Amino acid sequence: MDIMEILRGRLIVSCQAAETSPLHATEHIVALARAVVLGGAQGVRIEGVRNVQTVRSAINLPIIGITKIAQSGSDVYITPSLEDVRSLAAAGADIIAFDATDRPRPVPVADIVLEIARLGKISMADISTLDEARQAIAAGADFVGTTLSGYTPYTVGAPAPDFALMRSLAEAGIPFVAEGRIWEPSQARRALELGAAFVVVGSAITRPDEIAKRFADAIADGQR
Repeated sequence: MDIMEILRGRLIVSCQAAETSPLHATEHIVALARAVVLGGAQGVRIEGVRNVQTVRSAINLPIIGITKIAQSGSDVYITPSLEDVRSLAAAGADIIAFDATDRPRPVPVADIVLEIARLGKISMADISTLDEARQAIAAGADFVGTTLSGYTPYTVGAPAPDFALMRSLAEAGIPFVAEGRIWEPSQARRALELGAAFVVVGSAITRPDEIAKRFADAIADGQR
């Protein structure tokens, strides 16, 4: 099964819930995953080893697996260690995503990539700049995601979504996935037009608290 071809040009939905959310429980994440598949998602991005393992038993589509673990002395927290990589692979993730930003980190990007490859999985490097993307590909990553644009100190204020970064990646011939701050279907289509292999959408689909807030704020603004 060529996972990248299965996903090409399609929608992948990130099914995650903040710790403060009523949806922060494995059974709810599984329900979200099943629901978005019914809606046409061709794969899901799942946080947490237990969540990945449970979703794996519930759907037969590609899973992008990550962990989110705070690290002392580092802002890198998306799949930061080799043990995280091994646990996600054992849980059934097809693609393992990790933070590949240019910040102090517990494990070098090259070591993360090598471990993912050793386990027979596909590596997705979450980046925030073109230079980070180049470094990740040079280290052996299979592709990059624009996931962290706007979330590193040096990209705060970047456009949302960051179409300029996508355009630069395409011009540089770097295989990439569009992810991060995509709120409208038209933005997802534009990302594909710019050369994204596929599009990952999260909050706009799976975070009802944020969706409700957008509506509530818009209504309140209209009444002022």
